[in-house]
Formats: sequence, C-alpha cells, structure tokens
Amino acid sequence: MSRHTAIKRVSAPEIRARKGGEPVVCLTAYTAPMAAILDDHCDLLLVGDSVGQVIHGLPNTVGVTLEMMILHGQAVMRGAEKAMVVVDMPFGSYEAGPEVAFANAARIMKETLCQAVKVESGPAVAATIRHLVDRGIPVMGHIGLRPQAVNVDGGFKAKGRSEAERARVLEEARAADEAGAFAIVVEGVAENLAEEITAAVKAPTIGIGASAACDGQILVTDDMLGLFEWTPKFVRRYADAKALVRDAVAAYAADVRARRFPAAAETYALRRPRVAGGEEPR
Repeated sequence: MSRHTAIKRVSAPEIRARKGGEPVVCLTAYTAPMAAILDDHCDLLLVGDSVGQVIHGLPNTVGVTLEMMILHGQAVMRGAEKAMVVVDMPFGSYEAGPEVAFANAARIMKETLCQAVKVESGPAVAATIRHLVDRGIPVMGHIGLRPQAVNVDGGFKAKGRSEAERARVLEEARAADEAGAFAIVVEGVAENLAEEITAAVKAPTIGIGASAACDGQILVTDDMLGLFEWTPKFVRRYADAKALVRDAVAAYAADVRARRFPAAAETYALRRPRVAGGEEPR
C-alpha cells in the first residue's frame, strides 16, 4: 500500500466543517523534513509562494514559478502524511482566466498529489475559483494584504484602513466564499474587520495578522522559529533557531580547525580479515 493512502489525510470538507469550532492550525512548509515535523501538530500545511523569499532569497513572491511550487509541493507531500497539503498558485499562473488557471491547477494537483490550491482573491478571481471548484479542484482563497500585489500596492501594507477599502475586502471575502472556497486566508487586517469577515462568510477564515477572531491561524514557519532577524508585527517567535544554528556551526568550525573533529568515534577503521573458524587474528 502506498504511504500516501495508508493514513487518511485531513480533507477540504473537514476543514470547512471546522467553521466556528476548534481553531484550524496551519503553518507553511517547503521541505520534506520540516513537513514531517509539522505533520503531527497541524491540520493544514501550506506550500506558500513565500518559498521565494524564505528559501530562494527573492525580494518578494512575484518571481516564484509554477515549477518551483511543484518541486516544493512534491517535497512536502513526501514528508507529511496526515495534514492537508495546499499549494499556492504563483503570480501569473491563474490571472489570465479560468481555463488557464484550471490547466495550471490541474498540473499542480497531478504532479504533487496535493489536496488543494490557493489563489489570492483579487477583484476578478471569484469566477476562477468557481471554475476550479466545479471541476474538482478544492480552492483556498486569500484576501486582505495580497503579497502578489506588492508592486501595485507599493509594498506590504495592511488593508481595510479606509471605509472604501474595508468594503472592498469584505466584498472579496464574500465573493470567494460564494464561489466555493473551502477556506479563506485573511491577511493584514484590523481585528474588527476580521470579525466582520468571519461572521459574513460560511468558509472558515485563516488569519495571518488578522487577530484571534478568525477560525484558524497560519504563520510562515521560519518566522515563527526565529530564523530571520526581522519578523512582521503579527508574528510571535516561539524559538530562536537562528542562534541555535549559528552556535552549532561555530562549534563545528572550531572543532575542525582544532582537529577535534572527526574523532575516533566518527572515523572508519580498516576491517581485518577473519581466519578459518570465524575468529579474527590477534
């Protein structure tokens, strides 16, 4: 039996059924080893296009390609067995229209075996979400601060600070919900707007910088672990992994320079041949 069918994964209907119930626990994952660690604790793992910044050193998510998302999606699927795995559709892979979006989403699903895709739900994306859902592809929406719109917005800016913008974000949430999104990421909005969105939609809301009013939470794992000097205001650091790695590497470098590593315990010795009767020569 395939390892991918041995354990039942969390499904899109199960996530949707969590609306108003126990909060949904989500984190990002980009590699098989990290996915294996997160799998026991998370309901959903997002292979986010944040991989461009976190793993590849890009300035934002715009340069992420479909091939990059598929590669990391495959890795996460190898590492996780229980959590639902959702793969971001990168910039340029769905905006041209529903048919293009379906072709690219179907490729992601086929080549990674993930359970769903995520799209940033701009003004014209609701029809695409409906097109994908009607054709068997579960879709997670993403409203509020949309990283793929960084060049239009002039940076990463919180949303919903004016009445007009609040109305637009709320409308995008309703449109994604009515189009069939099984969950909606709400990023970078004020608490009262997050509360209003959560009350207005049937899909569970997954907050990132949107307060505990949402039906679940997600963070970039590397931010939460403290692997970067700077983290957004909405991130709580649960570890100082950067210091841990730095100290371990410094100790290794010191041992190599002092010829303390490798020692006898880490060194292979020549095996002596056995004599007749199975005893080694003395």
